[in-house]
Amino acid sequence: MGALTLALLAAACGGEDVTAPADTGGATAGETTGDATGGTATGDATGGTATGTATGGTATGAATPDATGEATGAADGDVLKVAFVYVGPVGDAGWTFRHDVGRQELEEALGDRVETTFLESVPEGAQSERVFEDLARQGNQLIFATSFGYMDQMLAVAEKYPDVVFEHATGFKTAENMGTYFGAAEEGRYLEGMAAASASPSGELGYVAAFPIPEVLRGINAYTLGARSVNPDATVRVVWTSTWFGPDIEKEAAESLLDAGVDVVGQHQDTPAPGQAAEEAGAKWTGYNSDMEEFAPEAWLTATVWDWGPYYIRTAEAVLDGTWTSEQYYGNMADGMVTIADFGESVDDETAAMIETRRQEITDGEFAPFTGPITNQAGEEVVADGEVAPLEDLLATDYFVEGVIGEIPAQ
Repeated sequence: MGALTLALLAAACGGEDVTAPADTGGATAGETTGDATGGTATGDATGGTATGTATGGTATGAATPDATGEATGAADGDVLKVAFVYVGPVGDAGWTFRHDVGRQELEEALGDRVETTFLESVPEGAQSERVFEDLARQGNQLIFATSFGYMDQMLAVAEKYPDVVFEHATGFKTAENMGTYFGAAEEGRYLEGMAAASASPSGELGYVAAFPIPEVLRGINAYTLGARSVNPDATVRVVWTSTWFGPDIEKEAAESLLDAGVDVVGQHQDTPAPGQAAEEAGAKWTGYNSDMEEFAPEAWLTATVWDWGPYYIRTAEAVLDGTWTSEQYYGNMADGMVTIADFGESVDDETAAMIETRRQEITDGEFAPFTGPITNQAGEEVVADGEVAPLEDLLATDYFVEGVIGEIPAQ
């Protein structure tokens, strides 16, 4: 099956307004400091930079939604101004880096039909509302927000600017002129878990996690289920950092897991720092967001990787030609939004073949990571034998599966 277009899931995350805090600091206008080609992620997200790449003339047409939620698009010959708001720096080698690769692919694909701008290291929460409003006032006709904690602020601004199209990554709230987009990272996480368990002599795995929101919990659970498909006794110990981007904190968290006896480290973080800790300890590592092998090649196993470019291109084209509509888009391995990185040298041929077989089954719709029986930490059945967890339930994940060691902090 390809991507799923969902109805509004108002009950996701328990229907609560869950806003993940971010590192301190704000986006400031200025020159970008380097390109989006990776590089070691160091320092914290304080005082990001803003830059724009102009590939066309002044945009004068707006994408105006009608009563059915359909946008009429920009007028013929107009340049579409597109803005991206990032929670971290483009050089994080992870989440923001991959979104910015997608932005560059949009520019390359549509050329002088678009003009793009991006803002880095924009804090989540109340401060971001002013950022979205400023971008709308500046004539941007399509605005992408790339982190969960921007949701309510973007929605508030969308209500004020009905002639602007807003797109929010990882969220669940929509409006006639605001859609959401994300993908089944859990498919990649399951495969990562298989790789981790295969590489672990002890069966004790660790996981450096940012915030206890459904997407992170879902990933940890999928990782654990994948690991236990290889080693039924495998465990995954979780440490929380309360930051998406914080190399020093991420590394310290990984070191604490290694000190506790784990021999493979996974992560839901934006930098390669956990992998560098693993390599220094002679352990193995699964990354996230991009192929991070170069940062810790001896530790590297694989990672879930995002490909945002095709979605950004399709969305901009829809706004330009007047066919855009508000929807909740959930991509997967079948449509290419989610994949896994190449295996590291320490992944043997037998393990690689096993994972590739499972990946093909997932891609073909023959297997789903959350296929029962599945029990939670308390031993209670959450997915019955032979059943597949509905997507609505996965998007509202609020529990750990059996095999996870750790607690879910209150939000």
